[in-house]
Amino acid sequence: MTLLFDLRLLRAFVAIVDAGSFTAAADRLHMTQSTISQQIARLEESVGHQLVDRGARPILATASGERLLGYARRILMLESEAHVALGDPAGASSVRIGLPEDIFSGCVAAIFKAFAATDSSIRLDITTGLSRALAEQYRGGEFDIVVVKEPAASADCFASFPEPMAWFESSGAVQAWCDPIPLVAFPPEGLYREAMFDRIERERRRWYIAFSGSSLQSVLVGVEAGLGLSLLPVQATKGRRLRIYEPFGMAPSMAVSIYTWDKSGLACVLAGKMAAALGNRQFS
Repeated sequence: MTLLFDLRLLRAFVAIVDAGSFTAAADRLHMTQSTISQQIARLEESVGHQLVDRGARPILATASGERLLGYARRILMLESEAHVALGDPAGASSVRIGLPEDIFSGCVAAIFKAFAATDSSIRLDITTGLSRALAEQYRGGEFDIVVVKEPAASADCFASFPEPMAWFESSGAVQAWCDPIPLVAFPPEGLYREAMFDRIERERRRWYIAFSGSSLQSVLVGVEAGLGLSLLPVQATKGRRLRIYEPFGMAPSMAVSIYTWDKSGLACVLAGKMAAALGNRQFS
C-alpha cells in the first residue's frame, strides 16, 4: 500500500506531540479542538496505527507515532524550504549565452558580471566554443544570445562587426617554408580551417596539418612554436610572438555577429551591452 501524507494532518500530529494537548495544538494552528481531533483521527486511519496516547498527560506519541514523528518533521521542513526557494527570485531568469573563446575577454566578462549584479533574479549560463557549433546550438534553441564568427552576417543578426584576418607565422621563423607547407589549424568544422585550405589551394601549394588545436590558445602556441602557418584574427595575435606571413598577407575579414531571439526582454538588453563593447573593441 502506498501512503500519500497530507501535510495538514502531519502538521496537526506534530503540533499535538509538541504542545502535549489537543487544546494547545489547536491554538497554535488557529483551529478548533474538534478540527484538530478530526485531523489526527484521519491520519491514524490512513497509516493504520494509533499515533498519540490520548490518556497520557501530557499527550505523548505512541511507539508508532514516535517512528512517524521524525519523518513528519523532515517532510514539513522540506515543504517549508520549498516554499522559501520558490518564493526567492534569485536565479529565476536564466540567460544562456554562447560565444567564441577570444570574444570572451575581460571587458565582456565585466559586462556579464555587472549585468547579473543588477538583479538577483538574473542567472547567466555562459559557454565558449567554435562558431559553427555555437550557431547550430543557437538555431536549435540552446542559447538566448550567441556571438559567432562567419563569412557574412545573416539578415536576422542583432549586430555585426568586421574582424580583420591575416596569415601568421612565428616571429622566430628564419627560413622559407618547405613544400608541402605545414599548417596549424582548428579541428574539422572550424571556421578558419576551410578558408586556409581554399587559399593554399588557390596558390597551388601543397599542405598538411602539422598541428590541430581544439582552442584558440593552443593554435596560437602552435604557431608561436614554429609548427606551421595559420589564418588568425589580427586582434587575437596582439602581444604574441607572431608576425604576418607576407607572401599571403591579409585575408578577407570575418563578421563577428550577435544574434538573440529576444527582441525586448533581458537577453535583448544584454545583447545591446555586448554590441556596444564589441563596437568599441579594437579589431584592427
